[in-house]
Amino acid sequence: MRYFVELSYRGTQYRGWQTQADGVSIQATIEAALTQRIGKSIHIVGSGRTDAGVHARQQFAHFDLDVPLALTEAFIYSLNCILPEDIAIHGIFPVSPNDHARFSAIYRYYQYHISRQKDVFQHGLTYHFRPLLNVDRMNEACRILLQHTNFQSFAKARADVTNFHCRLDFAYWAYTNNDCLTFHIKANRFLWGMVRTLVGTMLDIGQGRLELDRLEPIILAHDRNAAGRAAPANGLYLVEVGYPAEVLVARNSRGQGARGGE
Repeated sequence: MRYFVELSYRGTQYRGWQTQADGVSIQATIEAALTQRIGKSIHIVGSGRTDAGVHARQQFAHFDLDVPLALTEAFIYSLNCILPEDIAIHGIFPVSPNDHARFSAIYRYYQYHISRQKDVFQHGLTYHFRPLLNVDRMNEACRILLQHTNFQSFAKARADVTNFHCRLDFAYWAYTNNDCLTFHIKANRFLWGMVRTLVGTMLDIGQGRLELDRLEPIILAHDRNAAGRAAPANGLYLVEVGYPAEVLVARNSRGQGARGGE
């Protein structure tokens, strides 16, 4: 049987999602907890591989098991007791054997949070950035992005992909309050390092360090060296992962799967 896991995490203390040879990863931490609780070796596949220091408000992963799980709220509670405080399991539910946490996903939604004022309670969770920004100009840059699909210039040079095309559903900047500026972006897929490089490039535009009419040539260059620096990881959040309704039937039906805190 195949099961989906819905979870969230604060990525500050981890080397990223994917298991690493030289550091603690989110994937390995969750696998260890599942293995301990279930009594069988468990390997999970995530919907995406967030970088070191990146956070997730919603992430999904799947694993396979040759026997049915007794899914209860107590089971979820026990897993969360095993896991560290910065990783939380919100639910586990059965899916079709062909459903895949990564390849069945139809969109991902990211946010990047910038604090204009230093906040000791947000340390490691936002990018503290003080220079004045022209947010209208940054949103004009977003409208240019939406006219394109090839984002090779914003992917890490060693990104191992067959193509660099992403369909953006939206991209915009907005203040969530007077002190926090947030970049919102949703697409069917993202390239390795893409959101942070887009943010870094648009911050240059917002400061007037890069003219707006330079953005399209950067996009068309298909060259990472043409774009700006990547913004720090600590401001980036995976906020939502979308799937076809049939994948989430058990999650959304009472009496099937297990949800924590309900």
